[in-house]
Amino acid sequence: MSRENETERGKYDGIILMILSTIVLAFMLMTGCKRDRSFAEATRAMPAYEEPAPEPAVREAVAEESSVEDAAEPAEAPIGRIRVNMIGRLKDVFNDSNKYQYAAAERLGIKPLTSVGNTYYTTRPIVKVTTNKYYRVDSLKHSFPYLVPEAEALLRTIGANFIDSLAKRGARNYRIIVTSLLRTPHTVKKLRRVNRNAVDSSTHQFGTTFDISYHRFDKLDSSRTINDGDLKNLLGEVLLDLRNQQRCLVKYEHRGGCFHITATR
Repeated sequence: MSRENETERGKYDGIILMILSTIVLAFMLMTGCKRDRSFAEATRAMPAYEEPAPEPAVREAVAEESSVEDAAEPAEAPIGRIRVNMIGRLKDVFNDSNKYQYAAAERLGIKPLTSVGNTYYTTRPIVKVTTNKYYRVDSLKHSFPYLVPEAEALLRTIGANFIDSLAKRGARNYRIIVTSLLRTPHTVKKLRRVNRNAVDSSTHQFGTTFDISYHRFDKLDSSRTINDGDLKNLLGEVLLDLRNQQRCLVKYEHRGGCFHITATR
C-alpha cells in the first residue's frame, strides 16, 4: 500500500473515532439527567421523617425522670465568715491561774456541799440555771445546774453580749453552750479520773464558776453557718471586755475545749 493511501485511511479512522466518542458522551449525559430527575421527583414525593410518639408508659417515665432532676436537693449552705478583732493567742490572753480564781470564788461563793441534798441549806442563795435565749445548758455529767446569783448574771451577760456582737457583724441565731456548773467534792473526785484538768481545789464547788465551750456553739438556724474559729474569737472578745471590767477571771483550757470562768463580783 502506498504512503498516500495510508494517510487517507488514518484520516477516516480518526473521524470515525470522534463520531463514536460524541455519541457515547451524548448517551451518558442523557442517562445522567434522567437519573437526576428521577431522584428529585422521588425525594419530593417522600414525606418528612417524624419521630414516632412514645408509648404512654414511656412518656410518664421520662416525665418522672425529668422532674427528679429538676427537683435536686439544695446544696448545703456555705460556711460564712465574720469580722473579728484579733486580741492575741487566747491561751496567753486568758491565763488566770486557779490560785486567784480560788480566792475570788471562796470570797463570793457558798461553802462546798458535802451532798446534793445540802443545796437547800447553802450559806448563800443559789439559783437554778436552765437553757434560755442567751445560752444552752449542755448535758451535765459531773455537775449540777446551780450558781450563785452573781455568777448566773455574769453568764447571762456573756450570752447576751455574744448574741449582740454577732448581730453587729451581720449574723445571728447562735448561742453559747454551758458545759459545767456547780460541783461537789464527790463529783470532783469522779471527774479527776477522766479529766486531768480537774483539781481537788476546784472553784466549781463554790457555785461561782462555769465552763463555756469554744469548740461547739448552738446553731438555731441551719440556713447560714458561721466559721467556728470566728465564733470562738468573738466569744474571746466578749470575755476580754468583761474581764477588763473586773467582773470575771478566765482560764483557756486547751484539753477541755472550754473557757473556765469565775465571777468576781
